[in-house]
This record gives sequence, C-alpha cells and structure tokens, in this order.
Amino acid sequence: MSSNDSLPKRNPERVLVVRLGAMGDVIHALPAVAALAQALPGVTIDWIIEPRWACLLEGNPYVGSVLTFPLKGWRKKPLRGESWSGAWRLIAELRATRYDLVVDLQGLIKSACLARLTGCRRRVGLETAALREPLAAKFYTEQVGVAGAHIVDKNLSAVRRLIGSQDTAVEFPLPQGECSATLPPGDFVLATPVAGWGSKQWPGRHYAQFAGLIHQGLGMPLVLDCAPGDAGYVQEIARSAPPGSVVVHPSTIPQLIGATRRARAVLGVDSGPLHLAAALGKPGVAVFGPTDPARNGPYGGTLTVLRATTATTTYHRDANVSCAMSSIGAERVYEALRRTLTSRRD
Repeated sequence: MSSNDSLPKRNPERVLVVRLGAMGDVIHALPAVAALAQALPGVTIDWIIEPRWACLLEGNPYVGSVLTFPLKGWRKKPLRGESWSGAWRLIAELRATRYDLVVDLQGLIKSACLARLTGCRRRVGLETAALREPLAAKFYTEQVGVAGAHIVDKNLSAVRRLIGSQDTAVEFPLPQGECSATLPPGDFVLATPVAGWGSKQWPGRHYAQFAGLIHQGLGMPLVLDCAPGDAGYVQEIARSAPPGSVVVHPSTIPQLIGATRRARAVLGVDSGPLHLAAALGKPGVAVFGPTDPARNGPYGGTLTVLRATTATTTYHRDANVSCAMSSIGAERVYEALRRTLTSRRD
C-alpha cells in the first residue's frame, strides 16, 4: 500500500526508527528524526542501530532509547534446547513494546525485515524509487514520497509528508565527543584518509604533499585520523610527508568527534567523517570522484567540493582508488582550502 497522507488525528505515542548504519547515513537521518519528534509532542522515539554507531546518538534529546542490534548471527533462530541470541532477545522485546509506528530510513531488505519482525501493524518506508533495495517495499504497510537531491533532504521530506509539516528546522544533534592527548595544541587541518570503498579514497601520496603545503603555507599540521586498525596505512603516509607536517591520530568515534570540533578546517572524501564535519558546520574541502556530491556531498555549504570533470557517477564498490580521485592534485586542494579559510575571515 502506498500513501503520502499525513498521520491521522490520533498521533502515535511510541515510534521506532530503523537506521542501522553506517556513520554518514546515521548522521544524515538525524534531522528527520528531530523533525518527527518536534511535530509529535509527547511521543517517545526509539532508534535501533548497529552497536558500533550507537555512540552517535548519545545525549540526543529526540531519542528515548537507543537499541543496538548486532547484524552478525541474527538470522540464526535458536533450535530446541539452545539459548536465544542477543538479537533474537531484542526482537522479542521489540514485539512486546507494541510500537504504534515503525519508520525505516534505511531502505534495505534487512532493515525492512527487522521492521516487520517488530510485529508493528504500521510500518512506513520510503517510496520504491528511493529504496536501495526495492524488494524492501514488500515489508512495509505504507510508503511515502521523497523530494530533493540530497539524502538529508530526502529523509526530511519523507518525514514531513508523514507528519504533515514543512516548518521544522534542520538539526544535527551530535554528542560533544572527547579530545585525545595526541592532538596538537594549536590549529590543525583534520583528514581521514580511509573510506568505506577504495574508489572513494584520495591517494596517500597526495595527502603527504598536501601536508607539506599547509605546513609551509598556513603553519598548521595535518592530523590524519583513522580507526586503530588502519594506523599502519596512515603511518606510511606520515613517513612520506615532510618532517613535522603530519600527526597520526588513531581514534574512537567519540575522539573523532572531539577532533573534528577542534579542527580549524577539514579535508574529506565521501565518508562518515566528512559528513560529521559538515553536520558540525566545519569549513574545508571535500574531494569527490565516483559518487554524486548532489546526493551524497557535505550538507550545509561550509565545505568546498572538488570533483574532476571526467568523473563518472557510480556506486560500484571498487577497491582501487579511482582515476577521478587521483586526478585532483594536492596543489588544487590546498588552494581551495586557502580560499575557503580566507573567505571566512573576510
């Protein structure tokens, strides 16, 4: 059943939002959930998410309970005599909660299936054309249309149509994070070289050259943030950069948030850390290649987007750095960053 009608006069009292991950996608869903909460006074909104991303919702004033759902192993229903896994225990708890409404902002078969397993009689998803996996629509009782090019606007438009409101502000309620002792004491530029797909990454040699340029021209080091497991790759970049121009910063997600808040500017690619920086209103430069900046770019206009004219939009998850990313050199990125910082001072 497809519907663009707003909620009936009897508003739901208990709502579950399904957005399991990943980092950037969770951040892109924050304004929609805020809009839903503001339009429904007294509503309790729970959010189900993968455990590794749950810290992004810490202290969120619009979310009642953060429910963590481990994807690994959840499909295995226990046999007779076996104990229930944490995932299946959670599903039993979700069914017992008796939600009035479940909203799936992920649009995958796994998220739509999870919405169905809650037992809720009203399960809303995006229109089929906006779903990453169209078969997810089979698990919804309703679908809502979307508008806008960017994912943030699509999510917002769907929720606004659901609640019958267009007056909600765009909010990104994010935790304060924490600052680690490895950060330099003064200004720095923050970058996260590793993305989910290799084709979205900027070459390591370009980061090394860029570090030398900002160190000499702006008097700031480049802080290379990474998950602890990627520290070896980032250390290789640091070794090829001019001495003193790079600080390697293995971090947790709260430490990444803290470092982003402290950074003077950000250099990013299409990955969660870039979307975090955009949500926090940080200035900087975003380098794009295979993915479309209009749909997946930094939201809010504080970051300058660079993309080669030869870039072809594709969402194929290639492991190799794309030619379009390699073609954007360190000098071009440095000049874009320098202009961005100069314009903010004027």
